[in-house]
Amino acid sequence: MRRRHLLGAGAALLGAPAASHAQQPGLRPLPPSPDRFHSLPQGGAPHHLTQQQEAQRVIASPAPPGPPGRWEGRAEMPIPRSEMAWAAAWEGRMHVVGGYGEGRVNRAYHTVYDPAQDRWYDAAPLPRGANHVAVVAHRGVVYALGGFVEQNRACDDKAFAYDVAEDRWRAIAPLPRPRGAAAAVMLGDALHLIGGATDPASERASIGWHEVYDPAADKWALRRPLPGARDHVGCVTHEGGIHVAGGRFNTFQYNTGLHHVYLPQRDTWEERAPLPTPRSGHGMVAYRDRFFCMGGEGGIIEGGRTVEARVYGQMESYDPQADTWMSHAPMPTPRHAVAAVAIGDWVHVAGGGAVLGGAVQSAVHEAFTLG
Repeated sequence: MRRRHLLGAGAALLGAPAASHAQQPGLRPLPPSPDRFHSLPQGGAPHHLTQQQEAQRVIASPAPPGPPGRWEGRAEMPIPRSEMAWAAAWEGRMHVVGGYGEGRVNRAYHTVYDPAQDRWYDAAPLPRGANHVAVVAHRGVVYALGGFVEQNRACDDKAFAYDVAEDRWRAIAPLPRPRGAAAAVMLGDALHLIGGATDPASERASIGWHEVYDPAADKWALRRPLPGARDHVGCVTHEGGIHVAGGRFNTFQYNTGLHHVYLPQRDTWEERAPLPTPRSGHGMVAYRDRFFCMGGEGGIIEGGRTVEARVYGQMESYDPQADTWMSHAPMPTPRHAVAAVAIGDWVHVAGGGAVLGGAVQSAVHEAFTLG
């Protein structure tokens, strides 16, 4: 029998799922978490942010102001989670895979959010638990690639494909090289896996690797590596190119605003206007012909002591035609390592770390629209 999380009668109180979900085997509704935050060091115990932790929040942006837009609350996640990195959307639903939760860092969670019902569902769990798993959806399949099995380190080369209609995972050709915290996007029918970090765990370091997976052939090939090796980046596709913005060089102490676009016809990268707020662990989505970046983290830790801690709430967007950035209304609840997707006229941002690092997970789910 498949092991599910949040077992119990609570989910049944939500009633039967809509017909579209009922036709998919295995999916069942889950109630929102009764707790907004959990503490990882305390084994997933409920947590209330301290004044010091709330002081980590930063929302001021150096980018010129644009239309503010607005944020609204949505059904909170069934479990406070973070370090999913990232999420995927298919047929109007958001898939969130793996991450930290309930006091552990190698969870196999797979939850699906349906905005039409404002409801979360439980789906087939990832075959093995991990954090910072790269995910992308294409032609009815959600791909889950690599990830860390320890706390943001100790990566593997495992790769899986989830059939949405069948609610079932299968193994696919493993990554050519193990990594976690990479970015995955589809360009046509090719899956591009870019950047990330790799072992040895004691020297966890960012990489610029760029590998392409052919789903039809179940094979990987190499492409021109990302300039400025980094992980925890934002990544989207646009008009036949791949944009990578922000990220970190090894740790959040060395965040960057670097922004490059990959041009597949020439197998080369070109630089574009940098992300106004250098950060890592942010969400990045394509919405209304712009790229929106939200959340993230940054800070300084020396000798095991936090000297500076920042959790970003900035919402900044990029115009690929003008090569310029602007700012919008910041996130009501700044977070990093979020699940972020655009569905319809809304950008959904769910879960994420509420403080610098992985100590506090959140169930917060907020949605943004320009209206």
